[in-house]
Amino acid sequence: IPATNMTQSNGENPQRSRSGLHQIRAGIQSRSLLAKKRVENIKKDEVKGFFMKNAFVILTIIAVITGIILGFSLRPYKLSYREVKYFSFPGELLMRMLQMLVLPLLVSSLITGIASLDRRASGRMGVRAVIYYTTTTVIAVFIGIVMVLIIHPGKGSKDEFTKQQQIEQVSPADAFLDLIRNMFPPNLVDACTKQFKTHYAKRVIHVTVTVNDTIFLQNGSQQTAQEEMIPVPGSVNGINALGLVVFSLCFGLIIGNMREQGQPLRDFFDCLNEAIMRLVAIIMCSATLPITFKCLEENNKVDKRVTRFVLPVGATINMDGTALYEALAAIFIAQVNDYDLNFGQILTISITATAASIGAAGIPQAGLVTMIIVLTSVGLPTDDISLIIAVDWFLDRLRTTTNVLGDSIGAGIVEHLSRHELRVNDLELGNQTVDQPEKKGRYFCYFKHLSTQLRVHSNDCFEIEAFC
Repeated sequence: IPATNMTQSNGENPQRSRSGLHQIRAGIQSRSLLAKKRVENIKKDEVKGFFMKNAFVILTIIAVITGIILGFSLRPYKLSYREVKYFSFPGELLMRMLQMLVLPLLVSSLITGIASLDRRASGRMGVRAVIYYTTTTVIAVFIGIVMVLIIHPGKGSKDEFTKQQQIEQVSPADAFLDLIRNMFPPNLVDACTKQFKTHYAKRVIHVTVTVNDTIFLQNGSQQTAQEEMIPVPGSVNGINALGLVVFSLCFGLIIGNMREQGQPLRDFFDCLNEAIMRLVAIIMCSATLPITFKCLEENNKVDKRVTRFVLPVGATINMDGTALYEALAAIFIAQVNDYDLNFGQILTISITATAASIGAAGIPQAGLVTMIIVLTSVGLPTDDISLIIAVDWFLDRLRTTTNVLGDSIGAGIVEHLSRHELRVNDLELGNQTVDQPEKKGRYFCYFKHLSTQLRVHSNDCFEIEAFC
């Protein structure tokens, strides 16, 4: 009786608890049966289609696992440096192909992007969009550099063969001057293969010793020799990325202002850009734009005049995730190799990462390709990109999410800042009722209840469906 009273006083009903357990078990059984039926009904074509869509991811994971197994298996044999190079030969071929594509990819992407941007970005709305996207990209690069310098993820040492490779130390003033010199190359052909770099040479100075000097020579000579290091103009092999970026930006602005006369050149560089991407079986990521339009216009009620104007601009120049990734990865590789980067080299990385992210617009896994540009700008070894390739398939998804989300938030902010111009435009057209009715306090709440579902396809791009 006391036990019964205790059960009743606690408000617990044994029958209800048992029925709840039965319901849970029945639900689990029904789900398992449903899953079993789905597995049994899977067709060979569906399995084949799944593997075809995710072939890159699957092959990357297989390659990583194979490399780990081979590495641990061959480690006890203590292979020589030459034998290790034989295993790395396929990776060397891949890096050579990527380096081959850097030059035309950088020039064509920047020229077409800036030329089209000049055609679209007219008026205050375009200026606001460009300022916002440029500012966020610079902030992303700054965050990446600060975090990697604080955390030191690449701190450590490599093997003896890598330690033998050292970067020539230069003064911060010379590094900064070299940065400016490389931005204005005297010859575009040389800029494709060489970049300016200050070298140092020893110079012997003969100092005449007089009677009043405190230095007395034992051999009776009236002169003494002193050595000093002087800067000497020179060059190193590698693409002058900064010079090509500056030229591409100026050239793109010029042909963009030429309108109809510059259209043939824009068409040429558009075809060149797409041909390069097709060469490596890369498909443009512009398929995300229609879905982003739908999310902002239908779900978040952003004005169509803003989305149709700002989103294509953002897809061209706003690559916050890519810029952050490139700056961080470049300094990480420097830390792995025990290279001490001075202020001038870090500044070069930040500027090159920002420019390279603009040139990487719309290209899946472009961060891996443009990473070579950032590394060569400061003379870091490009072979160490293999440390990032193993996880780049996952990082690419995070970068794409950041880029698309940044474009969407930018559209909302530009609409908020341009609401007065939109109202004036509606009044001038005699349209008192705006297509997208304004809702009080909604401007900065677009993404408060936003949930994204990401479906990865074979081209490593995202289709993003957003629901409020």
